[in-house]
Amino acid sequence: MPTPRLPWWRRWFGQRSERFAERFLQTQGHRILTRNWSCSLGELDLITRQGNMLVFVEVRSTSHHDGDSALLSVDHAKQTRLSRLALAFMKQYRLFDVPTRFDVVILAWPEQTTKPTIQYFQNAFTALGKESMFG
Repeated sequence: MPTPRLPWWRRWFGQRSERFAERFLQTQGHRILTRNWSCSLGELDLITRQGNMLVFVEVRSTSHHDGDSALLSVDHAKQTRLSRLALAFMKQYRLFDVPTRFDVVILAWPEQTTKPTIQYFQNAFTALGKESMFG
Protein backbone atom coordinates (compact mmCIF):
# COMPACT_ATOMS: atom_id res chain seq x y z
CA MET A 1 0.00 0.00 0.00
CA PRO A 2 1.49 3.41 -0.94
CA THR A 3 2.41 5.83 1.81
CA PRO A 4 0.11 8.88 2.04
CA ARG A 5 1.67 12.19 0.98
CA LEU A 6 -0.35 14.50 3.19
CA PRO A 7 1.20 17.69 4.55
CA TRP A 8 1.16 16.39 8.15
CA TRP A 9 2.93 13.23 7.05
CA ARG A 10 5.61 15.18 5.18
CA ARG A 11 6.23 17.36 8.26
CA TRP A 12 6.48 14.29 10.49
CA PHE A 13 8.76 12.52 8.00
CA GLY A 14 11.01 15.61 7.72
CA GLN A 15 11.23 16.11 11.48
CA ARG A 16 12.02 12.43 12.01
CA SER A 17 14.77 12.65 9.40
CA GLU A 18 16.24 15.81 10.91
CA ARG A 19 16.37 14.22 14.37
CA PHE A 20 18.12 11.16 12.94
CA ALA A 21 20.54 13.39 10.99
CA GLU A 22 21.34 15.30 14.21
CA ARG A 23 22.29 12.10 16.02
CA PHE A 24 24.37 10.98 13.04
CA LEU A 25 26.20 14.32 12.84
CA GLN A 26 26.96 14.22 16.56
CA THR A 27 28.76 10.90 16.00
CA GLN A 28 30.81 12.72 13.35
CA GLY A 29 31.97 15.36 15.85
CA HIS A 30 29.34 18.04 15.19
CA ARG A 31 27.85 20.14 17.96
CA ILE A 32 24.30 21.19 17.09
CA LEU A 33 23.92 24.96 17.42
CA THR A 34 20.38 25.39 16.14
CA ARG A 35 17.61 23.59 14.30
CA ASN A 36 15.25 25.04 11.71
CA TRP A 37 16.69 28.56 11.85
CA SER A 38 14.46 30.83 9.81
CA CYS A 39 14.18 34.38 8.59
CA SER A 40 12.18 36.10 5.85
CA LEU A 41 14.31 34.30 3.21
CA GLY A 42 13.46 30.79 4.38
CA GLU A 43 14.86 28.13 6.70
CA LEU A 44 18.13 26.33 7.35
CA ASP A 45 17.66 22.76 8.62
CA LEU A 46 20.66 22.49 10.93
CA ILE A 47 23.55 24.72 11.88
CA THR A 48 26.41 22.95 13.62
CA ARG A 49 29.95 23.44 14.75
CA GLN A 50 32.63 20.89 13.87
CA GLY A 51 35.93 21.99 15.34
CA ASN A 52 36.36 25.63 14.33
CA MET A 53 34.05 25.21 11.30
CA LEU A 54 30.51 26.60 11.16
CA VAL A 55 28.48 24.09 9.13
CA PHE A 56 25.16 24.71 7.39
CA VAL A 57 23.48 21.34 6.92
CA GLU A 58 20.71 20.60 4.47
CA VAL A 59 18.79 17.43 5.36
CA ARG A 60 16.94 15.64 2.56
CA SER A 61 14.95 12.45 2.92
CA THR A 62 13.16 9.99 0.71
CA SER A 63 11.08 6.86 1.11
CA HIS A 64 12.94 5.22 -1.78
CA HIS A 65 15.87 2.79 -1.53
CA ASP A 66 18.44 5.30 -2.71
CA GLY A 67 18.82 9.00 -2.16
CA ASP A 68 19.68 10.03 -5.70
CA SER A 69 16.49 12.04 -6.24
CA ALA A 70 16.87 13.69 -2.84
CA LEU A 71 20.46 14.66 -3.65
CA LEU A 72 19.43 16.03 -7.04
CA SER A 73 16.89 18.26 -5.30
CA VAL A 74 19.78 20.28 -3.85
CA ASP A 75 20.17 21.94 -7.23
CA HIS A 76 21.66 25.30 -8.21
CA ALA A 77 18.55 27.22 -7.12
CA LYS A 78 18.47 25.45 -3.73
CA GLN A 79 22.21 26.07 -3.23
CA THR A 80 21.74 29.77 -4.01
CA ARG A 81 18.85 29.99 -1.53
CA LEU A 82 20.89 28.19 1.17
CA SER A 83 23.82 30.54 0.50
CA ARG A 84 21.61 33.59 1.05
CA LEU A 85 20.21 32.08 4.24
CA ALA A 86 23.70 31.30 5.56
CA LEU A 87 24.79 34.87 4.86
CA ALA A 88 21.74 36.20 6.73
CA PHE A 89 22.61 33.96 9.70
CA MET A 90 26.23 35.11 9.65
CA LYS A 91 25.16 38.77 9.47
CA GLN A 92 22.73 38.38 12.36
CA TYR A 93 25.36 36.82 14.63
CA ARG A 94 28.40 38.69 13.22
CA LEU A 95 30.24 35.51 12.28
CA PHE A 96 32.20 36.69 9.25
CA ASP A 97 35.56 35.63 10.67
CA VAL A 98 34.47 31.99 11.13
CA PRO A 99 35.25 29.38 8.44
CA THR A 100 32.08 27.86 7.01
CA ARG A 101 30.92 25.08 4.73
CA PHE A 102 27.74 23.46 3.42
CA ASP A 103 27.04 19.79 4.10
CA VAL A 104 24.16 17.67 2.83
CA VAL A 105 22.76 14.63 4.64
CA ILE A 106 20.54 12.30 2.62
CA LEU A 107 18.38 9.77 4.45
CA ALA A 108 16.69 6.96 2.50
CA TRP A 109 13.84 5.30 4.42
CA PRO A 110 12.49 2.42 2.31
CA GLU A 111 9.18 0.99 3.52
CA GLN A 112 9.37 -1.46 6.42
CA THR A 113 12.67 -0.06 7.74
CA THR A 114 13.25 1.54 11.11
CA LYS A 115 16.64 3.07 10.32
CA PRO A 116 17.58 4.94 7.17
CA THR A 117 20.53 4.55 4.88
CA ILE A 118 22.63 7.70 5.24
CA GLN A 119 24.70 9.46 2.64
CA TYR A 120 26.81 12.29 4.03
CA PHE A 121 28.29 14.90 1.72
CA GLN A 122 30.75 17.05 3.61
CA ASN A 123 31.55 20.34 1.87
CA ALA A 124 28.86 19.48 -0.70
CA PHE A 125 28.94 22.85 -2.48
CA THR A 126 30.36 26.34 -2.18
CA ALA A 127 28.27 29.44 -1.57
CA LEU A 128 26.47 30.70 -4.67
CA GLY A 129 24.90 33.96 -5.75
CA LYS A 130 25.85 37.58 -5.96
CA GLU A 131 25.62 37.86 -2.17
CA SER A 132 28.13 35.02 -1.73
CA MET A 133 30.18 35.44 1.41
CA PHE A 134 33.06 33.58 -0.21
CA GLY A 135 33.44 35.11 -3.62
